[in-house]
Amino acid sequence: MTASTATSRPATSIPIAASLMALGSGVVWSFGAVTARMAKHADAFQYLIWRSVGVLVVMEVMTAIRRKPMMLRKAYTSGRWMMTANFGLLLASLAFIYAVKTTTAANASFLGSVTPLVAVVLARVVLGERLSRVTLGAILVAFVGLIVTVFGDLHAGNMIGNSAALMASVGFAIYTISVRSDPSVDWSPVLPGYAAMMIVLCSVITLAHGKTLLPPAKDIGLALLHGAVFIVVGTTLFNRGSKRVPAVPMTVFAQTEMVFVPLWVFLVLGDAPKPATIVGGAIIFSAVVGKAILDTTPGDVQPVQEY
Repeated sequence: MTASTATSRPATSIPIAASLMALGSGVVWSFGAVTARMAKHADAFQYLIWRSVGVLVVMEVMTAIRRKPMMLRKAYTSGRWMMTANFGLLLASLAFIYAVKTTTAANASFLGSVTPLVAVVLARVVLGERLSRVTLGAILVAFVGLIVTVFGDLHAGNMIGNSAALMASVGFAIYTISVRSDPSVDWSPVLPGYAAMMIVLCSVITLAHGKTLLPPAKDIGLALLHGAVFIVVGTTLFNRGSKRVPAVPMTVFAQTEMVFVPLWVFLVLGDAPKPATIVGGAIIFSAVVGKAILDTTPGDVQPVQEY
């Protein structure tokens, strides 16, 4: 879409059902932080093994019910961008769960929410998309929020977890750029593709540390619930919603996960975020949402969709 056609096209309303799907995807994803925190006897790698088993099994069972070929093979034979997407989700999932396990849920969600801004920077480097004044301003504001959030948590010794949360945003951004490379491609094989890679990687790490692949049954059940339900259902809602909702509103809708993660963890586990975390998260949230809103104004329409 060119800037001229975007500005001349009349405004259209966003379908309510699709919008609710997009909003609901973030809410569903947010429950995963609670199950990850509740699995107290499984470390991040043990948890990810069984979460990935849940994702892989459900996706392939659904494929078999539809009488279609296995997705797993397509994940590794559909070109370099599909493999890059696999790597992006692998990095994002590994880093986010590690962050949830080692820092506060609020920090993990707030620091991981800069994905849309990281994505536009990568889009500039990889796809040659320009960075608008709105984007540059949003990145600057978000950086201030990152400083407030991270430095407000220095005394807790959670810098590794905070760094992992930021790395999660890089992973999701890599996945976003991969999807943007060809919107006509069916990217659903990425879910079983990255899940299989995660099972192998985390199994090797777990065994190398002399730990068992079988944590307590309760923790395995929580991990399976996270993968089979929260990941699969959330992603399905998001993908279906994105077919009817433009990219800019989707940027706003996706932030429901960031809002609900600390809320659920506080209500269920009593883990209240620190004041600095709330302030920093609010700054980051305003940067991401503000960019999405300003990008819809006629004076600063992008020549292509930006995240």
